[in-house]
Amino acid sequence: MLDAIRRKHQRTWWTFIVRGVLALVVGVLMLTRPADSLAVLALLVAVWALVSGVSEIIHSFQLRTAFGSWWILLIAGVISAGFGAVALYDYPALSLAFLAVWAGLWLGVTGALGILSSMHFRRSGIPWGWTCAWGVVSVTASFAAFIDPPATLAAILALLAAFAIVSGTALLGAAWHIKSIGRHIAAVVHPADASSK
Repeated sequence: MLDAIRRKHQRTWWTFIVRGVLALVVGVLMLTRPADSLAVLALLVAVWALVSGVSEIIHSFQLRTAFGSWWILLIAGVISAGFGAVALYDYPALSLAFLAVWAGLWLGVTGALGILSSMHFRRSGIPWGWTCAWGVVSVTASFAAFIDPPATLAAILALLAAFAIVSGTALLGAAWHIKSIGRHIAAVVHPADASSK
């Protein structure tokens, strides 16, 4: 049984290494080639919208007999597929505009909700200052996102690159930890082999 666990750890170790190195490479490429990275991101948004829309359309017809409001899913699918098709035609401008607007809306809505929550916290006697401060920062960032879309896209790209680099580093750390666990298991299973090394 310990041999089976050891073999599983050895296989897992390699997958963590590959994923970690790939994440680091993607993160570094995003930072060193931002224009190409934005083009790929725009393509991913367009293709995702198109594929998601087509699958929602198919799913809506499958639910037609069991779900009375199947047409809502159909409309959502048509809108998503239509956006994806237009975004592929107007590549990359529409996808990048969508990303900037989405980021601005998301920051604005979460900021407004944070400010409203802080008001409720204050009335309830719960600490509210940090929640309000983050809400104000988020709403301010929302205005900045709408005023300067290129800076918004640069920030999105920088955040994605940072996430890729951090997750790649974490995966490599996990691989090192798994490798050390594998060595420990090997020492338990075959103590004579481990002591001779």
